Amino acid sequence: MEVKAIKGHHHVSAITANARKNLDFYTKVLGMRLVKKTVNQDDPSVYHLFYADEMGNPGTDFTFFEIPPAARTHFGTNSISLTSLRVKNDKALAYWEDRFTQLGVEHEGISVRTGRSTISFRDPEGQRLMLVSDENNAGVPGGIPWRKGPVPADFGIMGLGPVQLTVSRGERTARVLTDILGYKETRAFPSPVDGQNDIRVFETGEGGTGSEIFLEERKDLPGERPGRGSVHHLALRVEDESDLRRWIDRINESGYVNSGFVDRYYFRSLYFRDPNGILFELATDGPGFDLDEGLDSLGESLALPPHLESRRVEIEKSLKPIT
Repeated sequence: MEVKAIKGHHHVSAITANARKNLDFYTKVLGMRLVKKTVNQDDPSVYHLFYADEMGNPGTDFTFFEIPPAARTHFGTNSISLTSLRVKNDKALAYWEDRFTQLGVEHEGISVRTGRSTISFRDPEGQRLMLVSDENNAGVPGGIPWRKGPVPADFGIMGLGPVQLTVSRGERTARVLTDILGYKETRAFPSPVDGQNDIRVFETGEGGTGSEIFLEERKDLPGERPGRGSVHHLALRVEDESDLRRWIDRINESGYVNSGFVDRYYFRSLYFRDPNGILFELATDGPGFDLDEGLDSLGESLALPPHLESRRVEIEKSLKPIT
Protein backbone atom coordinates (compact mmCIF):
# COMPACT_ATOMS: atom_id res chain seq x y z
CA MET A 1 0.00 0.00 0.00
CA GLU A 2 1.56 3.30 -1.13
CA VAL A 3 1.26 6.04 1.48
CA LYS A 4 2.71 9.51 1.89
CA ALA A 5 5.55 9.78 4.38
CA ILE A 6 4.68 10.70 7.94
CA LYS A 7 5.48 14.41 8.34
CA GLY A 8 6.81 14.35 11.93
CA HIS A 9 5.32 14.69 15.40
CA HIS A 10 1.69 15.76 15.72
CA HIS A 11 1.26 15.82 19.50
CA VAL A 12 2.25 14.11 22.72
CA SER A 13 -0.45 13.26 25.27
CA ALA A 14 0.44 12.83 28.93
CA ILE A 15 -1.27 12.39 32.31
CA THR A 16 -1.77 14.91 35.11
CA ALA A 17 -3.56 14.49 38.42
CA ASN A 18 -4.25 18.22 38.80
CA ALA A 19 -5.43 20.25 35.81
CA ARG A 20 -5.22 23.60 37.62
CA LYS A 21 -1.57 23.17 38.64
CA ASN A 22 -0.77 21.72 35.23
CA LEU A 23 -2.26 24.80 33.55
CA ASP A 24 -0.22 27.11 35.78
CA PHE A 25 3.06 25.37 34.94
CA TYR A 26 2.66 25.04 31.19
CA THR A 27 1.27 28.54 30.63
CA LYS A 28 2.88 30.64 33.38
CA VAL A 29 6.27 28.90 33.66
CA LEU A 30 6.80 27.46 30.17
CA GLY A 31 4.83 30.20 28.43
CA MET A 32 2.90 27.87 26.13
CA ARG A 33 -0.59 28.85 24.98
CA LEU A 34 -3.66 26.92 26.11
CA VAL A 35 -5.25 26.45 22.69
CA LYS A 36 -8.05 24.08 23.67
CA LYS A 37 -9.78 23.43 26.97
CA THR A 38 -11.95 20.40 26.38
CA VAL A 39 -12.67 16.97 27.89
CA ASN A 40 -11.37 13.48 27.37
CA GLN A 41 -13.73 12.27 24.65
CA ASP A 42 -13.57 8.74 26.09
CA ASP A 43 -14.32 10.01 29.63
CA PRO A 44 -15.90 13.49 29.48
CA SER A 45 -15.91 13.85 33.27
CA VAL A 46 -12.27 14.98 33.15
CA TYR A 47 -10.33 17.67 31.31
CA HIS A 48 -8.18 17.31 28.23
CA LEU A 49 -5.90 20.35 27.92
CA PHE A 50 -3.92 21.25 24.80
CA TYR A 51 -0.86 23.52 24.98
CA ALA A 52 0.81 24.64 21.76
CA ASP A 53 2.28 27.53 19.85
CA GLU A 54 0.39 30.73 19.13
CA MET A 55 -1.74 29.19 16.35
CA GLY A 56 -2.13 25.67 17.70
CA ASN A 57 -0.18 24.26 14.75
CA PRO A 58 0.25 20.47 14.45
CA GLY A 59 3.65 19.47 15.73
CA THR A 60 3.49 21.95 18.62
CA ASP A 61 0.81 20.32 20.82
CA PHE A 62 1.56 18.92 24.27
CA THR A 63 -1.69 17.64 25.74
CA PHE A 64 -2.77 16.35 29.14
CA PHE A 65 -5.55 14.10 30.34
CA GLU A 66 -6.56 14.89 33.91
CA ILE A 67 -6.88 11.75 36.04
CA PRO A 68 -7.27 13.03 39.63
CA PRO A 69 -6.60 9.69 41.39
CA ALA A 70 -3.48 8.95 39.30
CA ALA A 71 -0.66 7.67 41.50
CA ARG A 72 2.97 8.57 40.88
CA THR A 73 4.72 6.97 37.94
CA HIS A 74 7.23 4.17 38.53
CA PHE A 75 9.56 4.79 35.60
CA GLY A 76 10.72 1.90 33.47
CA THR A 77 10.75 0.33 30.05
CA ASN A 78 8.13 0.14 27.31
CA SER A 79 7.38 3.80 27.82
CA ILE A 80 7.59 7.20 26.17
CA SER A 81 10.32 8.34 28.50
CA LEU A 82 11.22 11.87 27.36
CA THR A 83 9.42 14.71 25.61
CA SER A 84 11.51 17.59 24.30
CA LEU A 85 10.41 21.11 23.38
CA ARG A 86 12.15 23.25 20.77
CA VAL A 87 13.55 26.74 21.30
CA LYS A 88 15.13 29.00 18.71
CA ASN A 89 18.82 28.88 19.63
CA ASP A 90 21.48 28.45 22.31
CA LYS A 91 20.85 31.97 23.62
CA ALA A 92 17.31 30.92 24.45
CA LEU A 93 18.66 28.02 26.52
CA ALA A 94 20.72 30.44 28.60
CA TYR A 95 17.53 32.39 29.29
CA TRP A 96 15.72 29.21 30.33
CA GLU A 97 18.52 28.09 32.64
CA ASP A 98 18.18 31.39 34.52
CA ARG A 99 14.38 31.21 34.48
CA PHE A 100 14.28 27.69 35.87
CA THR A 101 16.67 28.67 38.66
CA GLN A 102 14.61 31.73 39.58
CA LEU A 103 11.31 29.81 39.56
CA GLY A 104 12.61 26.74 41.38
CA VAL A 105 12.07 24.30 38.51
CA GLU A 106 13.98 21.04 38.87
CA HIS A 107 16.55 21.06 36.06
CA GLU A 108 20.05 20.13 34.96
CA GLY A 109 22.62 22.41 33.35
CA ILE A 110 23.07 22.96 29.63
CA SER A 111 24.60 19.91 27.94
CA VAL A 112 25.07 18.66 24.40
CA ARG A 113 23.03 15.71 23.15
CA THR A 114 23.59 14.40 19.62
CA GLY A 115 25.17 17.71 18.57
CA ARG A 116 22.52 20.03 20.05
CA SER A 117 22.47 22.05 23.26
CA THR A 118 19.78 20.89 25.68
CA ILE A 119 18.43 21.34 29.22
CA SER A 120 16.74 18.43 30.97
CA PHE A 121 14.03 19.35 33.51
CA ARG A 122 10.87 18.11 35.23
CA ASP A 123 7.42 19.52 35.75
CA PRO A 124 5.91 19.44 39.29
CA GLU A 125 4.58 15.90 38.75
CA GLY A 126 7.91 14.54 37.54
CA GLN A 127 7.16 14.65 33.80
CA ARG A 128 10.50 14.03 32.03
CA LEU A 129 11.19 16.98 29.75
CA MET A 130 14.00 18.55 27.75
CA LEU A 131 14.50 21.84 25.95
CA VAL A 132 16.46 21.51 22.71
CA SER A 133 18.12 24.30 20.75
CA ASP A 134 17.29 24.58 17.06
CA GLU A 135 20.41 26.67 16.38
CA ASN A 136 21.96 24.03 14.12
CA ASN A 137 18.73 22.34 13.09
CA ALA A 138 17.22 21.92 9.64
CA GLY A 139 14.06 20.05 8.77
CA VAL A 140 10.45 20.26 9.93
CA PRO A 141 9.77 23.96 10.67
CA GLY A 142 8.95 25.00 14.21
CA GLY A 143 5.88 26.93 15.28
CA ILE A 144 5.40 30.51 16.45
CA PRO A 145 5.91 31.08 20.20
CA TRP A 146 2.97 32.63 22.04
CA ARG A 147 3.64 36.36 21.99
CA LYS A 148 1.11 37.22 24.71
CA GLY A 149 2.64 34.83 27.21
CA PRO A 150 5.14 35.53 30.01
CA VAL A 151 8.21 34.43 27.98
CA PRO A 152 9.78 36.77 25.40
CA ALA A 153 8.96 35.53 21.89
CA ASP A 154 12.63 35.15 20.94
CA PHE A 155 13.05 32.61 23.73
CA GLY A 156 9.62 30.95 23.55
CA ILE A 157 8.80 27.32 22.90
CA MET A 158 8.32 26.56 19.20
CA GLY A 159 6.87 23.06 19.42
CA LEU A 160 7.81 19.45 19.96
CA GLY A 161 11.35 18.20 19.56
CA PRO A 162 12.72 14.64 19.74
CA VAL A 163 10.62 12.12 21.67
CA GLN A 164 12.38 9.21 23.38
CA LEU A 165 11.06 5.66 23.65
CA THR A 166 12.62 3.36 26.25
CA VAL A 167 11.91 -0.28 25.52
CA SER A 168 13.04 -3.73 26.62
CA ARG A 169 13.34 -5.12 23.08
CA GLY A 170 14.71 -2.40 20.86
CA GLU A 171 14.70 -4.20 17.54
CA ARG A 172 10.96 -4.82 17.71
CA THR A 173 10.17 -1.11 17.92
CA ALA A 174 12.88 -0.30 15.37
CA ARG A 175 11.15 -2.58 12.85
CA VAL A 176 7.82 -0.84 13.40
CA LEU A 177 9.44 2.55 12.87
CA THR A 178 11.24 1.55 9.67
CA ASP A 179 9.21 -1.26 8.08
CA ILE A 180 5.70 -0.04 8.97
CA LEU A 181 5.96 3.73 9.55
CA GLY A 182 8.70 4.47 7.02
CA TYR A 183 11.24 6.16 9.33
CA LYS A 184 14.95 6.05 8.53
CA GLU A 185 17.61 5.33 11.12
CA THR A 186 20.11 8.16 10.75
CA ARG A 187 22.62 7.91 13.61
CA ALA A 188 23.18 6.99 17.26
CA PHE A 189 24.68 8.68 20.30
CA PRO A 190 25.87 7.48 23.73
CA SER A 191 23.26 7.29 26.45
CA PRO A 192 23.60 10.10 29.01
CA VAL A 193 22.74 7.51 31.69
CA ASP A 194 25.82 5.30 31.34
CA GLY A 195 27.66 6.64 28.28
CA GLN A 196 27.80 3.16 26.80
CA ASN A 197 24.50 1.95 25.41
CA ASP A 198 23.72 3.84 22.21
CA ILE A 199 20.45 5.66 21.69
CA ARG A 200 19.33 5.22 18.09
CA VAL A 201 17.83 8.15 16.15
CA PHE A 202 15.03 7.73 13.59
CA GLU A 203 13.69 10.50 11.31
CA THR A 204 10.88 10.97 8.83
CA GLY A 205 9.67 13.59 6.35
CA GLU A 206 11.89 16.67 6.29
CA GLY A 207 13.79 15.34 9.31
CA GLY A 208 15.29 17.37 12.13
CA THR A 209 14.12 17.93 15.68
CA GLY A 210 10.43 18.04 14.75
CA SER A 211 10.54 14.49 13.42
CA GLU A 212 13.11 12.62 15.48
CA ILE A 213 12.37 9.59 17.64
CA PHE A 214 15.10 8.45 20.02
CA LEU A 215 15.07 4.72 20.75
CA GLU A 216 16.71 3.46 23.95
CA GLU A 217 16.93 -0.22 24.85
CA ARG A 218 17.20 -1.02 28.57
CA LYS A 219 17.49 -4.55 29.93
CA ASP A 220 18.09 -3.43 33.52
CA LEU A 221 14.68 -1.86 34.25
CA PRO A 222 11.23 -3.26 34.98
CA GLY A 223 8.27 -2.22 32.89
CA GLU A 224 6.95 1.25 33.62
CA ARG A 225 3.91 1.62 35.89
CA PRO A 226 2.33 4.79 34.51
CA GLY A 227 0.58 7.47 36.53
CA ARG A 228 0.79 11.23 36.92
CA GLY A 229 3.87 12.49 35.10
CA SER A 230 3.85 9.73 32.48
CA VAL A 231 3.15 9.93 28.74
CA HIS A 232 0.09 8.17 27.33
CA HIS A 233 0.87 8.22 23.60
CA LEU A 234 2.81 9.78 20.75
CA ALA A 235 0.85 11.08 17.76
CA LEU A 236 2.43 11.35 14.31
CA ARG A 237 1.37 13.70 11.50
CA VAL A 238 -0.37 12.64 8.32
CA GLU A 239 -1.62 15.11 5.75
CA ASP A 240 -5.40 14.62 5.64
CA GLU A 241 -8.24 12.10 5.94
CA SER A 242 -7.60 10.40 2.61
CA ASP A 243 -3.97 9.91 3.61
CA LEU A 244 -5.04 8.56 7.00
CA ARG A 245 -7.34 6.01 5.39
CA ARG A 246 -4.45 4.73 3.28
CA TRP A 247 -2.43 4.40 6.49
CA ILE A 248 -5.29 2.47 8.09
CA ASP A 249 -5.16 0.02 5.19
CA ARG A 250 -1.39 -0.29 5.63
CA ILE A 251 -1.64 -0.96 9.38
CA ASN A 252 -4.39 -3.53 8.79
CA GLU A 253 -2.33 -5.28 6.12
CA SER A 254 0.58 -5.41 8.56
CA GLY A 255 -1.56 -7.32 11.04
CA TYR A 256 -1.51 -4.83 13.91
CA VAL A 257 -4.62 -4.58 16.06
CA ASN A 258 -5.81 -0.98 15.86
CA SER A 259 -8.66 1.39 16.61
CA GLY A 260 -9.69 1.94 13.00
CA PHE A 261 -10.82 5.42 11.99
CA VAL A 262 -11.55 7.74 14.95
CA ASP A 263 -13.02 11.23 14.55
CA ARG A 264 -11.56 13.53 17.23
CA TYR A 265 -13.31 16.56 15.65
CA TYR A 266 -10.15 18.71 15.62
CA PHE A 267 -8.31 15.94 13.75
CA ARG A 268 -8.93 12.35 12.56
CA SER A 269 -6.95 9.49 14.05
CA LEU A 270 -5.87 5.87 14.20
CA TYR A 271 -4.33 4.20 17.27
CA PHE A 272 -2.19 1.07 17.51
CA ARG A 273 0.44 -0.44 19.80
CA ASP A 274 3.83 -1.79 18.84
CA PRO A 275 5.12 -5.13 20.23
CA ASN A 276 6.63 -3.32 23.25
CA GLY A 277 3.30 -1.73 24.10
CA ILE A 278 4.10 1.80 22.87
CA LEU A 279 0.86 3.50 21.85
CA PHE A 280 1.13 5.37 18.55
CA GLU A 281 -1.52 7.59 17.03
CA LEU A 282 -1.61 8.75 13.42
CA ALA A 283 -3.41 12.13 13.28
CA THR A 284 -4.36 14.47 10.46
CA ASP A 285 -3.15 18.07 10.31
CA GLY A 286 -6.71 19.40 10.22
CA PRO A 287 -9.40 20.57 10.58
CA GLY A 288 -7.62 22.37 13.47
CA PHE A 289 -8.42 24.05 16.77
CA ASP A 290 -10.06 27.10 15.19
CA LEU A 291 -12.95 24.92 14.03
CA ASP A 292 -15.12 26.07 16.95
CA GLU A 293 -13.20 29.07 18.35
CA GLY A 294 -11.58 32.12 16.81
CA LEU A 295 -7.78 32.19 16.79
CA ASP A 296 -7.80 35.15 19.18
CA SER A 297 -9.89 33.29 21.75
CA LEU A 298 -8.48 29.76 21.62
CA GLY A 299 -8.72 27.96 24.95
CA GLU A 300 -10.77 30.61 26.72
CA SER A 301 -13.95 28.57 27.18
CA LEU A 302 -14.86 24.91 27.49
CA ALA A 303 -15.02 23.47 23.97
CA LEU A 304 -17.00 20.30 23.30
CA PRO A 305 -17.18 18.29 20.09
CA PRO A 306 -20.69 18.17 18.56
CA HIS A 307 -21.49 14.68 19.85
CA LEU A 308 -21.01 15.91 23.45
CA GLU A 309 -22.65 19.33 23.14
CA SER A 310 -26.07 18.03 24.26
CA ARG A 311 -24.43 16.99 27.56
CA ARG A 312 -22.79 20.37 28.23
CA VAL A 313 -24.71 21.18 31.44
CA GLU A 314 -23.94 17.76 32.92
CA ILE A 315 -20.28 17.92 31.86
CA GLU A 316 -19.71 21.43 33.19
CA LYS A 317 -21.15 20.43 36.57
CA SER A 318 -18.69 17.54 36.81
CA LEU A 319 -15.61 19.68 36.14
CA LYS A 320 -13.82 21.87 38.65
CA PRO A 321 -13.03 25.38 37.34
CA ILE A 322 -9.33 25.72 36.57
CA THR A 323 -9.11 29.43 35.72
